[in-house]
Amino acid sequence: MILSQYIREFNYNLRLASPVILGMLGHTFVSFIDNVMVGQLGTAELAAVSLGNSFMFIAMSIGIGFSTAITPLVAEADAANNFDEGKSSFKHGLFLCTVLGVLLFLSVFLARPLLYFMKQPVEVVELAIPYLNLVAFSLIPLIVFQAFKQFSDGLSMTRYPMYATLLANIINVILNYVLIFGKFGCPQLGIVGAAYGTLIARFVMVAHLWWLLTQKEKSKAFVTNIKFFVLNNVMTRKLINLGAPSAMQMFFEVAIFTAAIWLSGLLGKNPQAANQIALNLSSMTFMVAMGLSVASMIRVGNQKGLHAYFELRRIAFSIFLLATILAICFGTLFFIFHEDLPKLYVDFDDVANFNDNMEVISIASKLMIAAAFFQISDSIQVVVLGALRGLQDVKIPTIITFISYWVVGFPISYFFGKEDSFGSFGIWLGLLAGLTTAAILLFLRFNYLTKRLILSNSNAQ
Repeated sequence: MILSQYIREFNYNLRLASPVILGMLGHTFVSFIDNVMVGQLGTAELAAVSLGNSFMFIAMSIGIGFSTAITPLVAEADAANNFDEGKSSFKHGLFLCTVLGVLLFLSVFLARPLLYFMKQPVEVVELAIPYLNLVAFSLIPLIVFQAFKQFSDGLSMTRYPMYATLLANIINVILNYVLIFGKFGCPQLGIVGAAYGTLIARFVMVAHLWWLLTQKEKSKAFVTNIKFFVLNNVMTRKLINLGAPSAMQMFFEVAIFTAAIWLSGLLGKNPQAANQIALNLSSMTFMVAMGLSVASMIRVGNQKGLHAYFELRRIAFSIFLLATILAICFGTLFFIFHEDLPKLYVDFDDVANFNDNMEVISIASKLMIAAAFFQISDSIQVVVLGALRGLQDVKIPTIITFISYWVVGFPISYFFGKEDSFGSFGIWLGLLAGLTTAAILLFLRFNYLTKRLILSNSNAQ
């Protein structure tokens, strides 16, 4: 009977989360296609994309994390039918995300020389620099898109960012194929071609989502006639107070995965390429949990606006349960096919790189076993974090994520990730430890807060 109270929410949760999941999976699938295409060029090129994207992941985590502040504010305003508050939240969020996108682009662009001081393979660094030049600029349209996406999610209009993402992904795949390999008379640009594809696709993504939102009655008034530079200090501070800790939460998690890329680079180009394969495969299943995290944030934000705290807790727990079930399924698939999945990324007909490719597959297959186990921890921590953002509780979770990933996880990765220890597998043991710690502590935080809210509401009545 108690279990049925949670299971009956599965259908609505999936309908709300599915467009987000499909959009994110589509985006990650393009990354998968990028890696498969680039992997045909050689392991050095694959490692170069991994190294270049490691800088991008850090910048993206800050921008995307900050933008999540928009969703719970818009969701709460939507539940309370407060148009002015909703539009103010979106407008200020859009302004701040635009400024942040420019700052992140400049930060990554100016940080490129650091690649030479990170003890990475020289051939990998020389390939990564021109790639990074272009993808750094794509941060601006990406973070602006996130502002529109988080606003759309806050109105429970989760389909439209999916449509924009899927269109951009189709364009990205076509441009990658044409420009990486020099098809249809175009120059063969290698991994720089992949960067051009990403840049163009992200500008298309922003324009298409804005156009879609102007066509819908519910959202048209929000995204038109925006007085971009007429700002309210109170709302600006509110978004910064919510967005800055959220950005740091995502930064702490993404940064430890980025550190795993760098630690893998210290082991050589083949371990770094293997790490990229395992990371890319894991990120595809993580997008499902991310979609449920958005659903968690929206629904918790709605219930908070209605002051329905008992329902809030029940709905959140139903999402936690659904995420756990799906994570077990994905983990099982990773474990069963841990030797087969990495083979998708290399060219067995490439005689010159055959030995390198075989080493990459051997290392990646072991990493997939670690990835199989942390599916559950990763899913739980991200959906609970979404629920906490829906409650607009961000400061304590920021401390929790820092402790989990950098006090617990990173030291384990660093100690066991050395060549004379467990190597690449040791790095991923640290990731597993950090994610598991985060999942436990964040759940305890959510459990405490919701019980306190229910008790306070009961006493008030």
